[in-house]
Order: sequence, then C-alpha cells, then structure tokens
Amino acid sequence: MPDDPAASAPTPAADAPQSVALHGAIMRILDEDQAVDVISIPLAGKSTIADHMVIASGRSTRQVASLAGKIAEKLKQDFGKLVRVEGLAVADWVLLDADDVIVHLFRPEVRTFYNLERMWAFDETPAKAPAAAAPGA
Repeated sequence: MPDDPAASAPTPAADAPQSVALHGAIMRILDEDQAVDVISIPLAGKSTIADHMVIASGRSTRQVASLAGKIAEKLKQDFGKLVRVEGLAVADWVLLDADDVIVHLFRPEVRTFYNLERMWAFDETPAKAPAAAAPGA
C-alpha cells in the first residue's frame, strides 16, 4: 500500500549518517577550540533522547559561551540544523540540543558538582559498595 505512513517513516538506520556527521562536527569544534575533558557517551539503543551525548568543559564562562555559539552556528551553516540552546546567558552550564546529539558544556566546578558522566554511565559492572568498617574499629 503506497500511502501507508508507516512505510515512509524514517528508520533509525536512515538517520545514522547524519547523527555520525553531527557528532563528528561537534567533536572537531571542541578539539579546535580547546575544550577540556571532552567525553562522548553513546546513547543509541540505550536511550531515545539522542544517539550521542557529549560533555565538555571550558576554562571560563566566556569560553563556554564561545564554544556553544560556535557549535550552534556551525551546525546551522553546515547541516541547516537549528540547535536549541539553554543556559547561554549565565554560561555555567550550557545545553545544546541538536536532536541526534546532546551537548553539555560546563565550567569545571559546575561539571564536578553535577557529575553527568556518572549519571549516564552504562557500565555493565555495578559499582562496588564501600567496605564495611570492622566492629570496634
């Protein structure tokens, strides 16, 4: 049936090349502009919010704001993608939502406080609980 909407719906595999290209462009900008402690967390198959989450730090609010602006402008220019940006006015923590890729940019102190890496870790081995203190110690 040619008019079946389910038949023409995009599949996740069809979006994969754009997701990879967006992720690559973001990682290049962060590298070129000397973002600190850049990590990428693959979310494909683990969450429906995005295929990748990128977390990085800037050394100051000015650098965080600059990184956010460059990412938003480059993705608009190269991919025609309007990136949603939150937190730019204060620039302690800026969130960029490019649909397939979510980017969190932090000042180092704020990043340490929220510790998103730990929250989004999909480690198969559970963290060990601290050893109990010996009685009478």
